[in-house]
Amino acid sequence: MGQITEKKIVNAIKYFVRNTNNIGLTKLFKLLYFLDLMYFKKHGLKVTLLDYFTYDFGPVPAELYKQISSENLPDFITKEIKFTKEPDDDELKNPRYKIILKNPKIDMSCFTPYERKILEEVSYIYKDVDANLITEISHFKNQPWDLTKKNKGMYKLIDFELAIDEESTMDIEEIREYITLQKELKINGRI
Repeated sequence: MGQITEKKIVNAIKYFVRNTNNIGLTKLFKLLYFLDLMYFKKHGLKVTLLDYFTYDFGPVPAELYKQISSENLPDFITKEIKFTKEPDDDELKNPRYKIILKNPKIDMSCFTPYERKILEEVSYIYKDVDANLITEISHFKNQPWDLTKKNKGMYKLIDFELAIDEESTMDIEEIREYITLQKELKINGRI
């Protein structure tokens, strides 16, 4: 993963923590998902390059979740953010995490103007929504999480192409070209 992508992930997390209420891991994952999904619908790319999977509580960036739960986060995250497991009766089934910003300063310069606009929109829309409601929203019928769950099952990669609809500004072939390019750039560490 390139330095630009790392900055976008860290600063998106920091932005959501600073600009929304009731934020824990479940809500954070959905906010990141909606950021990537909304941007993808318009531009054929994801902001964070995270891959999301069909978990019981909605779309989850599985790699990030595994890193948090195993306390094995990459340095670019641990320098800026701390995830602390909160004691809970139901900890084994669904542990809760508190998100602490070690450095509250957000570097918005890593985002393009369009990415920044979507980041702000997602924060505004879901500012006061709790984890239960945002999870329900992510489960809406005929949306990518729901369609992936129906067609492939649980714990499967969510295909963002399923989000393409009449509101999308690009056709499916253009988006597939962008996806291929983005994957190549990610593999080469250029983004």
